[in-house]
This record gives sequence, C-alpha cells and structure tokens, in this order.
Amino acid sequence: MPASTPRLVAFDLDDTLAPSKSPIDPRIGDLLIALAERVEVAIISGGQLAQFRSQVVDRLPAASAETLGHVHLMPTCGTQYYRLTGGEIETVYAHSLTDDEKTRALTAVEEEARRLGLWESETWGDILEDRGSQITFSALGQRAPLEAKTAWDPTGAKKNALREAVAARIPDLEVRSGGSTSVDITHRGIDKAYGMTQLAEVTGIPLDDMLFIGDRLDPDGNDYPVLALGVACHAVHGWPDTAAYLDALIPTLPAR
Repeated sequence: MPASTPRLVAFDLDDTLAPSKSPIDPRIGDLLIALAERVEVAIISGGQLAQFRSQVVDRLPAASAETLGHVHLMPTCGTQYYRLTGGEIETVYAHSLTDDEKTRALTAVEEEARRLGLWESETWGDILEDRGSQITFSALGQRAPLEAKTAWDPTGAKKNALREAVAARIPDLEVRSGGSTSVDITHRGIDKAYGMTQLAEVTGIPLDDMLFIGDRLDPDGNDYPVLALGVACHAVHGWPDTAAYLDALIPTLPAR
C-alpha cells in the first residue's frame, strides 16, 4: 500500500490493465468503477484514443455520469487528454506534431529499422502509424497477436537499439521504447511524467497525492519517467496482479 492515501490513481494500459491491445477483463472494469467512486482514475499510455475506447471505455460496466466524470484518459503519453462527460468522450486538449516533424520521424524510424534488420516482411497491419501527436513503429504491425509480440523481443534489446538509432537522427524529438514491439516518437519532453504533470495541473492534485501503477518501471521501461518524477509507484506483472492489488487498495480508500 502507498505511504499515504492517494487522491488520484493512474495506470499504464497494456500489460497493466489488459494484455497488449486487448479488452480489459470484466473484473478490471468493476475495479476501475469502484476506484472512481473514491478517487480520480487516470489511464496514461502510448496508445491512441481508439485503443482506449475499445480496450477500456466500451468495456466498463454501467456507472453514473458522476462516477465516469472522475475518469481521465491520456493517450499518446499525455499529448492528448480526454474526459468522460455525460457518457461521451470530451477533448480537453490535443497537441499534434507538425507535418515536417511527422515526415522526419517516419523516415528516420523506417530507415533505421531496415538498416538494423528489424523491418519485418510478415506483419499484422501497419508497421507505422500517425497518431497525430505521436508516430508509432510497431515491428509486427498494429494487430499482431500477443504470442508473436511477446516472442519478438523478450529482452527489449531490439527496441532499445532502434530507439537509440532513431534518437540520433531526430534529436529535436523524443524517441522512447513503447509497448512490447513498439517505439514512439513525440515532441521533446513528452513521456508519462509529462502526462502526470498535466494531470496535476488540470486537477489541482499534487503529485505527492498520486499513485501510479505500471508494468515497466525498470530504467528502460516507458513507465520509469513517472518513478523518476518522484510519484509513488507500484509495479505489476499483468492485469491479474493489478486486480489483486486493487482488491487490497480500494477498501482502504474513503468513499466520497
């Protein structure tokens, strides 16, 4: 349990609330609503809004508009921010890359992936995706099955090598290891710590009163910037681990 009672609990999405690109289990849906009845709930991920909708929003159990209003959605690591208002997804802000930035990012990541032998010929969907505020490289395609993604780079060495090579090409942009097979490119300074800082600014809740739950809090992981920011963090290994932790946490939080 965190040292103090959090007023906001934030989550990574893939491999924290659900398997990569997969819908949340009904148990997680119930726990997220139970949590939102007590504190603010945020989800911060490199994924785009469509993933948030299909993986989480469309899978939540019935809840009051008041409870859903305490859910914060931050795709592409917080460069986009949405709230659930009256059952609809409302845009708070969205900071997109320029056309020049997108072109340079797409060119650099494709050329470096080919040079390193990481451009696969058999894929499930697009390898490159323009998410507006983020360019994402997915080695096996956007719809690759979980088993294939898990087997592609179990140590993270391939992603890290690609990240370093691309970062050297476009030093004015941020290049990060994303999910199990992905590399994400955004404006400089954009990571999950940015998303948490934006949450503090918009909600007025200090970072000291927040808790972050994620599966990649290791120094090479895309959740690590939140830990480095000084936010209280809890590491998990898959959604059942998250569910077990929430089962213990939620009863300790006062109802509104």
